[in-house]
Amino acid sequence: MKHLSLVTAVAAAAFSLLAMVPAHAAVDVDAAKALAKKNDCFKCHAPDKSKKGPSLKKISEKYKGKADGQEKAIKNMTSGLKVKLEDGTEEEHKIIDTKDTAQLKNLADWILSH
Repeated sequence: MKHLSLVTAVAAAAFSLLAMVPAHAAVDVDAAKALAKKNDCFKCHAPDKSKKGPSLKKISEKYKGKADGQEKAIKNMTSGLKVKLEDGTEEEHKIIDTKDTAQLKNLADWILSH
């Protein structure tokens, strides 16, 4: 019986520690901005206003909170899909110049944080 109590106490402590760890690592804002700048993202996107493309806030509203939001944001940045511009025309989205998954996830998470 003592053994069961000890196992229960250890399990409870482990779950408590896990609850304190964030589900996702914090966004490296400086790295995300640098990658966006390097790839001319700000030519078409701004944080709060639409330019040639939608604002980062508008993109975030579209994908934030969805299970596949990060994945869809990365797909738009890496596959050259046709996107609808603010003026109603369409063009292929520029492909981000990195294959580093961590950088892509960080950039997507930064966009989704707006």
